[in-house]
Amino acid sequence: MSQSHYSPLLLTLTTFLLFIISTSLPPTFAHAIPINTLVAPIHKHSPSSLYTLTLNFNSQYVIDLTTPTLWSSCPSNHPTTLCSSLQCAAAAPRQCTRLRGGGGDAGHYPCTCTAYRSAPTTNKCPYGDYLTLTLTPIILSGPSVVSSCSTNNAIHPALPVGATGIIGLGNSQLNFPSQLSAQLKIQNQFAICLPSTTAAPGVAFFGSTKPFRLLPPDLPDLTTLLSYTPLIKNPKNPNGYYLDVEGILVNNQPVQFLERVLEFDCLGHGWVVISTTVPYTTLHSRVYRPFLKAFVRATSRIQCVPKVKPFDLCLNSSKLGSTRMGYGIAQIDVMLKGGEKWTIFGRNSLVQAGPEAACLAFVDGGPRAEQAVVVGGYQLEDHLLVFDLDRSRLGFTGSLLGIRTGCASFNFTVGV
Repeated sequence: MSQSHYSPLLLTLTTFLLFIISTSLPPTFAHAIPINTLVAPIHKHSPSSLYTLTLNFNSQYVIDLTTPTLWSSCPSNHPTTLCSSLQCAAAAPRQCTRLRGGGGDAGHYPCTCTAYRSAPTTNKCPYGDYLTLTLTPIILSGPSVVSSCSTNNAIHPALPVGATGIIGLGNSQLNFPSQLSAQLKIQNQFAICLPSTTAAPGVAFFGSTKPFRLLPPDLPDLTTLLSYTPLIKNPKNPNGYYLDVEGILVNNQPVQFLERVLEFDCLGHGWVVISTTVPYTTLHSRVYRPFLKAFVRATSRIQCVPKVKPFDLCLNSSKLGSTRMGYGIAQIDVMLKGGEKWTIFGRNSLVQAGPEAACLAFVDGGPRAEQAVVVGGYQLEDHLLVFDLDRSRLGFTGSLLGIRTGCASFNFTVGV
């Protein structure tokens, strides 16, 4: 950050591991330096459109905002956690049946903590397999974090090639940032800046994010551009990050739909949740249909081309103007509690799905979708998002393209 930079030891490892931001001291003293922030690169994977974070030199973990712990395959020899421990109680899943005993053997003592956990990429509870609570060391940060592991990789069949597991950033006592905060005495928050390209990484911060700078060097501290909105707890799915959305505008015109769809019902359905494992924003049919009609109306003068699955509206990209924010198209505003709004411009609302097909990058989740809106990764790209866990709030910027930069413009070789 402005008053600090990486130690010489860490400069040689910048593309491979979790970094420590500190004052400049000889390498032998690196571990004694008070840690304020940990930084790691984020990579976008094709064709899965998942994002991975690099830990421990070259281990790739898929970023998931609903999984409560770090997850990976079990090594041959790994420590376990007792069923009677506080960590085991905190890891007990709400949506899946708890499995007690050492690997399901009620006569095995001492009892090791095991539990079913829903798969992040499918949100389904696995059958015939369980997760064991264990410890995963994090190189250079000092502590080992409580994590979960599986003996059966089929529990997460949709992970991209080369991924080690899942980094759980869900709203939980055992999520990765909360454990780092407790052990290293750093701020209990994290930031993600998802890249829109597979050619260069974005960046994740754990701990303090001030100041946060991207290239070119004359840009302001991006934390000064943050707007904030409360993060809402869903009692039926407490690990997710939910937003209190009051409405949606297309081309400055309100989208007309039944507002109570945005509210929680007795099953915890409704509201708006943020996801990095869903590629495109998915809307309940009661929201999607009027939203689609509003966007069709706002773009009625632009030539349509045949639809490309899974999208329902594709425009002739050769007929669209180009701006710094992507295609020149009607903007979408998500109106948030407190008067803030999240504006989506052409780069995050249209996706190039064919040579001349720019498609509306929102999909119909169907009439039985559990959430009113699931904000997908494509709409999050090139935005700085700060999850302040202590204050239960989300800080977000507009599209960074508007200030001539993007999430792939972080310089990992010098101080922030």
